[in-house]
Amino acid sequence: MSIIIIGEIGINHNGDMSICKQLIDVAKEAGADCVKFQKRDINQVYTQEFLDSPRESRWGTTQREQKLGLEFSADEYQEIEDYCKEKELEWFASAWDINSQKFLRQFNPKYNKVASAMIVHTELLKEIASEGKHTFISTGMTTYDDIQTAVDIFRKANCSFELMHTISTYPMKIEDANLNLIKTLREKFDCNVGYSGHAVRLAVCYAAAALGISSLERHITLDRPMYGSDQSASVEPAGFR
Repeated sequence: MSIIIIGEIGINHNGDMSICKQLIDVAKEAGADCVKFQKRDINQVYTQEFLDSPRESRWGTTQREQKLGLEFSADEYQEIEDYCKEKELEWFASAWDINSQKFLRQFNPKYNKVASAMIVHTELLKEIASEGKHTFISTGMTTYDDIQTAVDIFRKANCSFELMHTISTYPMKIEDANLNLIKTLREKFDCNVGYSGHAVRLAVCYAAAALGISSLERHITLDRPMYGSDQSASVEPAGFR
């Protein structure tokens, strides 16, 4: 079985379309099947108190300004859509709220993604499953009951899915990888299982591939010391290739 390779751009573009396009180029040149982003309606995802709290960044002095600085508009996503089409590369995004899932529909991406933190958001899961697109469901920070609920929602909707074994630490220590869980998830839930990795090096990805994963997702960056919370858990162009 071939492995679907996903270059997770996430928010590593830092709100800059030039960086975004360079990361799309990295994924294309490496031979990835698709790139993935993250979409948030910040007023849905965060409390107003949190958004009003202080945070120094290139965009201003509050959390609100920093979070808004990392979100692309509809016009910018259209630019991503056009650029990926030109590169013959699929793109999709993990929505962190229902508004964002509805926003993404206008571009009709081939896949959907449930981020680990969203697996407990059952109304969002139902919204995603209703679209009937193949969905990658990350399992970091979850219990078997959480995963079972998600699996039941997607099966009831007759929506194709696979789980993705994930350890939600950034970056992940190699000794925490717990790759035996790939086999456990596959047997327990009778479905394909991929791997979404956050380790600095690549050995865990090779081992996961040897265990028969159906998909492999890695955060990609132009340069790990760049600004951003996910850069240190990402692989640079040479590593991704």
